[in-house]
Amino acid sequence: MPAIARFDGITIAIFYNDHVPPHVHVRYVGCDMSINIVTRERIEGWLPPRVHRKARDWVAMNTNECLHHWYRIQRHEYMDDGYRRN
Repeated sequence: MPAIARFDGITIAIFYNDHVPPHVHVRYVGCDMSINIVTRERIEGWLPPRVHRKARDWVAMNTNECLHHWYRIQRHEYMDDGYRRN
C-alpha cells in the first residue's frame, strides 16, 4: 500500500489490486475512509469532519496525480516503499 501523500497527520494511500472505482484510502489517528478520486464521494469508512474536508479538498486539488498513481499501482509499477519496479 504505497502512501502517495502525508500531511497534518493524514496519510493518503492506494492499495494494490484494489476494486474500482479508482479511490484513495485516507488514514488519520485510527480512523480511515475511502474516497472516490473522480467524484470525491465517500465510499466507506469514517473520518472526523475536519479531516474528511481536508482529505477531500486535497484529492480535488490533486485528481490527476491521484489517477496517475492509481493506474500505476494497479499495474504494480510501485513497490511498497514507493519505488518503481524494474
